[in-house]
Amino acid sequence: MSWNPRVDRVAPFRVMRLLEIAQAREAAGHDVIHLEVGEPDFATPEPVLAAGRQALADGQTRYTPATGLPALREAIARHYAEHFGADVDPRRILVTPGASGALLLASQLLAGPGDRVLMADPNYPCNRHFMALAGAEVDAVPVGPESGWQLDAALVARHWQDDTRLAMVASPSNPTGHMLDKPRLEAVAEAVTLRGGELLVDEIYQGLCYDLDPLSVAAISPDAFVVNSFSKYFGMTGWRLGWLLAPEAAVEPLTRLAQNVFLAAPTPSQHAALAAFTPECRDILESRRAELGRRRDALLAGLARLGLAPSLPPQGAFYLWLDISRYSCDSQAFCQQLLEEENVAITPGVDFALLGGERHVRIAFTAGISRLEEAVSRLERFLTRR
Repeated sequence: MSWNPRVDRVAPFRVMRLLEIAQAREAAGHDVIHLEVGEPDFATPEPVLAAGRQALADGQTRYTPATGLPALREAIARHYAEHFGADVDPRRILVTPGASGALLLASQLLAGPGDRVLMADPNYPCNRHFMALAGAEVDAVPVGPESGWQLDAALVARHWQDDTRLAMVASPSNPTGHMLDKPRLEAVAEAVTLRGGELLVDEIYQGLCYDLDPLSVAAISPDAFVVNSFSKYFGMTGWRLGWLLAPEAAVEPLTRLAQNVFLAAPTPSQHAALAAFTPECRDILESRRAELGRRRDALLAGLARLGLAPSLPPQGAFYLWLDISRYSCDSQAFCQQLLEEENVAITPGVDFALLGGERHVRIAFTAGISRLEEAVSRLERFLTRR
């Protein structure tokens, strides 16, 4: 049997195998603390659930336009205006099956054989893999504390080549939780524009910010492409709904792609998402953001006690990128042993970083504070045996 060789450029997502093992241990009666996947222990907000139930009761199960419900596109546009001061035409918004659907559209439009794509290393692995499936070459630029764990304007200038077509940044980022503030994001946009390239910004964790105000590149550059999602801030992971904000000239070809690739995003999910922008739901979401901030601080305090707190704390999302090189240079084995010995599930850094991933792990502060404190105690016990 033969298949497209581009598929071989897609590495397995190791955390999913770890999750499978963790769930098997849980089923066998072990008390597993899940800090491995990007899904907090919050249920979808009740206003969204109620809207989803009503949509089903009303028979809202037929196809929508490929670009999404007009009412939802308008609601997203108002969200940009009210919270980010960005004047966005709803016609520039394409509702997609998850942020993955938005990334698929963007990669197929912007990247192809012979093109190079710049992005940070570490990064969410699917960002690399979508570009590889499009036939592009990814230049994964190593980043660290000196650049705030971000691909900044200086790195764009240093690594841009004649055949570079696209730069992709994520703010807040997965797996590090770090952000680009407005001056740095403006500088990145300018650096890309000066070189005649395209800018794609992953804003999936946009609302989950603790030290800086939420920011969208839509308020900076109308030519940037933006991937966003209802999964993280809005708490709708399993509803599989996201969106792509695109320059006006790109809407028509993207619409054609959407029509052919997935036809339309899930209809009940779109109707449910309309309730995500109500004041009632906003209050719930903001209280959850505050709780995640408290969880971050509790986890940082526990790790500081172990001498493991990162020098640059995460500013957003719900992840912490932890250097374990004092104890191991094999993050996959480290995570496997921690799970087997102490029933704490975290993610090996090799899922996210091509360089240095074996010396890092990602911890998701997606469980309550008492569980995080227990996880730190188990980690301490584990480390004393190393």
